[in-house]
Amino acid sequence: MRTLKTRVNKTKLAKDLGVSRSSLYYKRRREEIDLELKRQIEAVMVDHKDYGHKRIAIELKMGHNRIRRVMKKYELKPYRRRAKKNVKKKDNGKPPTGIPNLVAPLLENKLLIKPNQVWCTDFTYIRFQGKFIYLATIIDLFTREIVGVNILRFHNRFLVVGALEDAVVNHKTPRIVHSDQGSEYDSGDFISFVKIIGAKISMSEKGSPWQNGHQESFFGHFKLEAGDLNRFKSLGELIEYIYQQVYYYNNKRIHSVLKMTPVEFRKRHTV
Repeated sequence: MRTLKTRVNKTKLAKDLGVSRSSLYYKRRREEIDLELKRQIEAVMVDHKDYGHKRIAIELKMGHNRIRRVMKKYELKPYRRRAKKNVKKKDNGKPPTGIPNLVAPLLENKLLIKPNQVWCTDFTYIRFQGKFIYLATIIDLFTREIVGVNILRFHNRFLVVGALEDAVVNHKTPRIVHSDQGSEYDSGDFISFVKIIGAKISMSEKGSPWQNGHQESFFGHFKLEAGDLNRFKSLGELIEYIYQQVYYYNNKRIHSVLKMTPVEFRKRHTV
């Protein structure tokens, strides 16, 4: 027997509950605002990993109570140098998920020596005409080339899996795929896809955005150079601009560390 679904009249529901209609949307709106602020805090922590909530508040020109609330909500903690303790080797550097940070030892020992050795992935919000869209990217940690891109209206597993799919279609499979511990990357779909392509998964420790700083650095430069995105008349124009900027970053812009473009650097180190 076919079941009829009853549509809820939000105006009537609000009246019955004795609240305003807008209050029904408050929780979702608050979550979007908090997520936006979380990304701004993480961007500051990449450059200033020892900043507490008060100095981050000064950097963002916001109230420190608001910054402290969001940092506590998402478990963002500043870096604190601690005395070394005897730790079991098997537990050293492992986040709560049990997935270790495989990239840190490569960087510390200067073992990052070729393309497709490590791909780092992350996503950021973009505010456009009063709404949010989300940009996920994959960056080759050796060449600094953006190898995968995906843009969606929502941040979920489809956003991050789509970026990885875009990368593997056009590039060789990496040895390691590195991310933070966001729920999007800890999803079964993302982890399964990484295993299917034959790569190992690596994660930063929770609340440590500086451990994936190359992605945050790219997003920071992108937003600075993009300026006011509301100048675009449509979402289509904005998406076209984003892809143009990724192409420019990979093929035209001289990277300050590489002293050449990421694509040229990759070609020089591809056997």
